[in-house]
Amino acid sequence: MMVKKNIQLDAAGRLKHFLSIEGLSKTILINILDHAETFTSVGERAVKKVPLLRGKTVVNLFFEASTRTRTTFELAAKRLSADVMNINIDASATSKGESLADTLRTLEAMQADMFIVRHQDSGAPEFIARLVSAGVSVINAGDGRHAHPTQAMLDMFTIRKHKPIFENLAVAIVGDIKHSRVARSEIHALKILGVPEIRVVAPKTLIPAEIEKLGVSVHHDIQQGIKDADVVIMLRLQKERMSSALLPSGSEFFNTYGLTSKNLKAAKPDAIVMHPGPINRGIEIDSAIADSKQSLILEQVANGIAVRMAIMSLVVGNASL
Repeated sequence: MMVKKNIQLDAAGRLKHFLSIEGLSKTILINILDHAETFTSVGERAVKKVPLLRGKTVVNLFFEASTRTRTTFELAAKRLSADVMNINIDASATSKGESLADTLRTLEAMQADMFIVRHQDSGAPEFIARLVSAGVSVINAGDGRHAHPTQAMLDMFTIRKHKPIFENLAVAIVGDIKHSRVARSEIHALKILGVPEIRVVAPKTLIPAEIEKLGVSVHHDIQQGIKDADVVIMLRLQKERMSSALLPSGSEFFNTYGLTSKNLKAAKPDAIVMHPGPINRGIEIDSAIADSKQSLILEQVANGIAVRMAIMSLVVGNASL
């Protein structure tokens, strides 16, 4: 039986693209986390730069808006001394009928070395990775409902900072599991890193079919779902879902599944609280919890820069300071 080649890896098994957590080894994930550690101090320097991507051109190719993700990628690239281009897709030739392949060829002619791709369609970054020339890398910054691998890795990095032994953890992911590419990537990352207990907590309408096959347990009561959890990850509830039959209202969701001081008491006393952001206060999480000492939401943002620096340097083979 022929084994499907992982397009993310080169012939030596090293990262060439970073498209999905699925299919990667524990060794690769730990390598990313370890390299991210070496970049955490860069932001504290007077000159916040290292020369690892000097002479390289990184293109932020965002077909879907996301100020937070695009900005952290841009900061990461600049701290690695790369030149950065931000492409306004709405005003680009693709909106005037030019094919995506033609647009990529044009950008490659400008000596682009890396594309950071965010797209509303699942699989788009892999499609682009198959189109680009040899020597050009693609990093997935979120595609449809499929994956958000750099968010998952910055969350793994944040968890490891506070709970370093993954094999001892119980992790609860709460919210819109069905539509969340973050949840999917995090489940894969947690499984690969050896977390023995992964729970998803949501109403039945926001749980995808057969998610148990990913090795998680399903809960519909938040207090039961986060009972004795070491880590509680809240997901952003997309407001467009609230006008559909999936949810009656944001306030009702908060009353049933929002993370409050009362609900958090069910978790371990030293449990950490995370959220990929931006948060909807009073819908997914109470402000008292979002701003508490247990909350690592702002730390996640800061860690995102170091983790994305690590991934970008690894895919171009320059992963040492």
